[in-house]
Amino acid sequence: AAAGHRVHIFERQPVIAALLADGLARAAAHPETAEISRRIRLTVGDAVPALEVMQETGAGEKGEDCEGGEGVDVVYLDPMFPERRKSALVKKELQLLQLLAHLDSSPEKLLESALEAATRRVVVKRPMKAPFLTDLSPSHSLSGKTVRFDVYLGCLLSRNKEYSG
Repeated sequence: AAAGHRVHIFERQPVIAALLADGLARAAAHPETAEISRRIRLTVGDAVPALEVMQETGAGEKGEDCEGGEGVDVVYLDPMFPERRKSALVKKELQLLQLLAHLDSSPEKLLESALEAATRRVVVKRPMKAPFLTDLSPSHSLSGKTVRFDVYLGCLLSRNKEYSG
């Protein structure tokens, strides 16, 4: 959004969505971030049905054009990290979010829908040492100290090769 692009955020968990809505409202009230916040739309609900509509229509939710009706360029997935196998718990502040986000979670289906909807790439944020979200290997990964971003390029082409069957 800061680079001028429109961003559509989906959040299934109402409590987490309320926190996001509060942050967007605060950004809208601040002169330095008001313009950016106007390019961000928050939907409380599952992204999978919306991604399926975008894939079918090549457009935004409910058939709206997405930059000329060419569909969604990039889908960025930030699923809650899997539970730690170490004995140390995540920070106290994040334990509730982790509990909420893991309820009825299906990141594999989310990735599949994203690969079908995106025209250029899908980026998935993962813990550094975690396995890929599915058996499908990314085109490449960008690694930091604690997180990794798995990048799937040419999503429609990949979908036709990997999911046709």
